[in-house]
Amino acid sequence: MAPLAACGGKDKPQPGTAEAPARLTTIGVNAYLWRASLDTIGFMPLSQVDSNGGVIITDWYATQQSPNERVKVTVAILDTDLRSDAIKVTAIRQTLAGSGWIDAPVRAGTVQKLEETILTRARDLRRAQFSG
Repeated sequence: MAPLAACGGKDKPQPGTAEAPARLTTIGVNAYLWRASLDTIGFMPLSQVDSNGGVIITDWYATQQSPNERVKVTVAILDTDLRSDAIKVTAIRQTLAGSGWIDAPVRAGTVQKLEETILTRARDLRRAQFSG
């Protein structure tokens, strides 16, 4: 009986030579961006988490140091690839006034810093998956 050529196993990748794929989607969105987003804003109370749609919405969050100021963050993962334009962060900030909470501008660079932190964490997760 002749051996089957398709079952020879000659095309198996060698250990240590594979690069982590930029597209890892065991859920509806890029898994690295998803995990990195949760790692980055997970200290805030989460209001909505949708892994298939790629949306994370926090509830209002105030620190003990600034109880008269609160923020709410939304992270949307827009693609299955690990790319800088695959993530969008929006933030809403409010301050407490005599009549209640009023909208206030988000500090310059806050959204960009969150996006950069998430992207850096996602890249670290990707590297760590195949190096360790």
